[in-house]
Amino acid sequence: MAAAFPRSSSLVVALQLGIFLLFLSSIAVGDDVSRAAPGNESAACGNDFRLVKIKMWVNGVEKEPIGGLTADFGSLLPAHAEEGHRFPAAFADPLNGCSLSSSNLSDSIALVVRGDCIFTTKAKVAEAGGAAGLIVINDEEGLVQMGCGNDTRLNITIPVITISKSGGDELHKSMSSGVKVELLLYSPDRPILDYSVIFLWLMAVGTIVSASLWSEITGSNQSDEQYDELSPQESAGAADKDDEEKEILHINAKSAIVFVITASTFLLLLYFFMSSWFIWLLIVLFCIGGIEGMHNCIVSLVLSKFRGSEQKKMNLPLLGEVSIFSLAVLIFCVVFAVAWAANRKASYSWIGQDILGICMMITVLQLAQLPNIKVATVLLCCAFVYDIFWVFLSPFIFHDSVMIAVAEGDKSGGESIPMLLRVPRIADPYYGYNMIGFGDILFPGLLVSFAFRFDKANKKGVLNGYFLWLSIGYGVGLLFTYLGLYLMNGYGQPALLYLVPCTLGTCVVLGWIRGELKHLWTYDTDDTRESSEPIARGEEA
Repeated sequence: MAAAFPRSSSLVVALQLGIFLLFLSSIAVGDDVSRAAPGNESAACGNDFRLVKIKMWVNGVEKEPIGGLTADFGSLLPAHAEEGHRFPAAFADPLNGCSLSSSNLSDSIALVVRGDCIFTTKAKVAEAGGAAGLIVINDEEGLVQMGCGNDTRLNITIPVITISKSGGDELHKSMSSGVKVELLLYSPDRPILDYSVIFLWLMAVGTIVSASLWSEITGSNQSDEQYDELSPQESAGAADKDDEEKEILHINAKSAIVFVITASTFLLLLYFFMSSWFIWLLIVLFCIGGIEGMHNCIVSLVLSKFRGSEQKKMNLPLLGEVSIFSLAVLIFCVVFAVAWAANRKASYSWIGQDILGICMMITVLQLAQLPNIKVATVLLCCAFVYDIFWVFLSPFIFHDSVMIAVAEGDKSGGESIPMLLRVPRIADPYYGYNMIGFGDILFPGLLVSFAFRFDKANKKGVLNGYFLWLSIGYGVGLLFTYLGLYLMNGYGQPALLYLVPCTLGTCVVLGWIRGELKHLWTYDTDDTRESSEPIARGEEA
């Protein structure tokens, strides 16, 4: 097949590097901040941290709401906006709110900045000044949990919340011209399950199943019939060309360990040096991979139905002879990726990101393959430890969950890492996205794809094979991931903690029960192919 850019060794190496980058996002993130648990009725210390919505009116015109988080002290907020009250907003003077304000805060919501004194002091000063509520503006992105400290007998009767730096900038911008700004604070309850999780589950499982069955979907295994119609010399030449275009990266145990070491190194670089330009580098790499993946998927699907589409060709500088159809698809893919990058912050941009990501993962799973369960065990066990360490254990070393900090992009200047499938939350009043990292699809996907090839090579049926059961295992593992997400109040989960036992564990247990574990452990498609060649030649003779 003539393509606008044929696959080569350099492309395979680029995809191998791409896997390192995709692996960094191997985490399921359900919330932009931790899920707030239901509140209690106490106004003293010990309140639950609850998410807050701040409705804003500028000269009577309602604007987009701002998100916040309550302190574990202060009065509780109503769950419905209709039960709340509008108050004018006023910046304290001094702005740190550590001493009585010279400005009138009576029956107003006081705005102060974080720093110079503890949160409880700011709350006491604001209440003494007659404020109806207190908003503490964080000095960085994200929401800080404001505790009582050692003052456990504190009794603050006004609501106290915190907002991010960008939220504070938005308020300051609205109030800088001297217009009247009014705020209403309320804390709506969140649904136990958002329907977007179901859609995200279908996308993840569908990507793995589609990638595994891609050769059957596109009918690429029928290409031998075309070569049989040629002369022996033409047939051999065409086969060699096809092999070059379909160069496969076979992962071994050593490269599996290198994956994890490289990913850990790059993750630390992102954690310490993350900035908007660093994220832009990842966006460019994502677009390049997405263009290649989308081009491969569209061309292979169309040519599987219309073989004549590749006949018309033209010569271009640098590219040489290319198919006109393939070139047209390439131009479309480039325009699609550029349009997504230009509108990546729009509310609908998740659609383009998911399309590019799914196409890229399908292509990667076609070009990267596991030879046997031995290599799969090394790779997935290393990934299992990697995920758990950087999510749950890294806070003991870095005082922060490195994986979650990178996935949420707290230091990215408002940019977000694109190596994620994301779906907007439908029923959640706080909006945001449910997300899953590409690594949580790619790495189990390598094992599921191996199971399909193994079943096909050994002529196994659907029920007595491994592909169906591993696909079900992946789906169940993903359900456990989101169950853990909700049980832990939205704290980002290392998805491979659940996916590896449900996929690799299923494969090992089934192989042991069927007495095929040794065959799975040492199986190698190259060895199988070589051993079958003498038999084929003997039959010809």
